[in-house]
Amino acid sequence: MEEEKKYKILIVDDEPDNLALLYRTLRGKYDITKASSAVEALEILKNKEFNCILSDHKMPQMDGVEFLRRTYEVCPNTTRLLVTAYSDVKILIDAINYAKIYRYIKKPFNPDELLHIVEASLEYHQLKVDNENLIKDLKELFSGTVKAIIEALDAKDSFTLGRSRRVTFYSLKMADKLHINNAEKGRIELAGLLHDIGMIGVAEDILNKSQKLTKEEFEEIKKHVHHSVKILEDIKQLYEVIEIIKYHHEYYDGNGYPYGLKGDEIPLGSRVIAVADAYDSMVSHRAYRPSLSSDEALKIIEERAGTQFDPALVKLFKDILPDALKEVREYEEKMKFKENIHANVEVKTEGKN
Repeated sequence: MEEEKKYKILIVDDEPDNLALLYRTLRGKYDITKASSAVEALEILKNKEFNCILSDHKMPQMDGVEFLRRTYEVCPNTTRLLVTAYSDVKILIDAINYAKIYRYIKKPFNPDELLHIVEASLEYHQLKVDNENLIKDLKELFSGTVKAIIEALDAKDSFTLGRSRRVTFYSLKMADKLHINNAEKGRIELAGLLHDIGMIGVAEDILNKSQKLTKEEFEEIKKHVHHSVKILEDIKQLYEVIEIIKYHHEYYDGNGYPYGLKGDEIPLGSRVIAVADAYDSMVSHRAYRPSLSSDEALKIIEERAGTQFDPALVKLFKDILPDALKEVREYEEKMKFKENIHANVEVKTEGKN
């Protein structure tokens, strides 16, 4: 019978007696690696992955909060726990926000309580892993379908040509800077690709109109959010993706559509896509107006920080934009080069026939 795989835990404490107690408490159930300093632990992390890191707070060279913050940069999906004798609120807030810890354990601790907290943290870790695997499976499962949908949308409205990919690209660049987990990034990626799928349900004469849209026509455009939800709602695995799509036209001040949510009521993924989508819309040519320059579009977005857009995300978008634009241009040039080669091959083949 195959032996059950044990979760791997790294325990860190500069006090030998405390390290020994942690080891004795956890060794029967888990695969334990010990480190007597934060520096030693960081070296171990270069070559080995762990499901959970349990660190003492007060240590020489580097305290537990700073150490766990550094582990977040190396292994963001590992669960972090802090053992501390302090109950200072500021220290605990820093540990949660700065080091992204799951829980803190107050000294002196009861071994049974410690086991319970570690077990809960590993259940949380496994849930994150399962969510990431689900998103990965969804992306693989729907990759062909998503591609077909995007191509159908591009064929219907030239304005959307390449937009969903660019919006997704900008959104993921922002997500990287936000240090959100891979599962949420995966949801933002799918939402970015599918956010305008509901445009399929909008009449072509409105989409391709060369004059400015009337109020009634704009109301029809706004319905694309409901169309998107309707198209995707039967796919149960896309529930959290749909939640991002559903709110990407909400305004930070509550004056958006379709539900009038505001501030943090709007999901983070929706707020991210809102900025990326608005920018790409403004720099894209429309039948009724020419495209704006990148600087002009960015200026409008900055003016709408706090009203239409989350101010923190506007600042973040401004930071990622220069490098993102460079990468987008390089990618599009590469695609044009491939298309030209393919077209030339077809011409030569037809000539031989």
